[in-house]
Amino acid sequence: MKTPQLKSNLGNCVCIIPSRHGSTRLPAKPLADIGGKPLVRHVWERAMEAGVFSRIIVATDHPSIVRAVRSFGGEAAMTPASCRSGTDRVASVARRVPAALVMNLQGDEPFMSPRALAALVGAMRKNRACPMGTVARRVPWSSIARNPNAVKVAVGRDGRAMYFSRSPIPFDWEGGGKVLQHLGVYLYRRDFLFRFARLPRTPSEKRERLEQLRALEYGIRPLVVTVTTPALSVDTPADLARARAWLRRGPKGR
Repeated sequence: MKTPQLKSNLGNCVCIIPSRHGSTRLPAKPLADIGGKPLVRHVWERAMEAGVFSRIIVATDHPSIVRAVRSFGGEAAMTPASCRSGTDRVASVARRVPAALVMNLQGDEPFMSPRALAALVGAMRKNRACPMGTVARRVPWSSIARNPNAVKVAVGRDGRAMYFSRSPIPFDWEGGGKVLQHLGVYLYRRDFLFRFARLPRTPSEKRERLEQLRALEYGIRPLVVTVTTPALSVDTPADLARARAWLRRGPKGR
């Protein structure tokens, strides 16, 4: 892959990729091979292709991931063992990097659309009153309704999130409609990121194991940019097998 150049004139926007080695469902997940490359490299390449970041940094808890990232020319930073979540990891690195906007691109999204990342950055630049934003894609309700690993989001008429859930929301009585699947990316204004990371975990967040519910419970409704591009989050061995099959089929097969 020809490496795109980072945008030096967009120094107020950085991308940080939290990449944890000790995943319970898929140990050493960031290093899992997909088409001859580790998962973390696919995520890094998607961020590079977006062309809107001054720096892209993999934030990790393990030296083997640091070595892997540096081996393909990426930048990596170790984070404290005390980091409980991806947001904590991102905030830890962001404190060392001057940037007005900080993206948390989750390290299990190898096929995240670069256009979607750029669209989210553009939307947050226009909507300066919004402290955080994210991305969702419209898919058939039946394709993810019963899958708890596919997070759903309900969005209001103002384009802001009303709720995120692993359950099928909103419920579709007819069963033939569409639903918004939340994708693993967040964009924060710098000050809000640090404030958010300090907030105590909330009941809904603990119950659904979704960090974004903390924002809603504290009265923050994230901006949601809706895209139509395909995506596949790698959370389990079955997801990893699907990701490898996706790559073999190529873009037309996705």
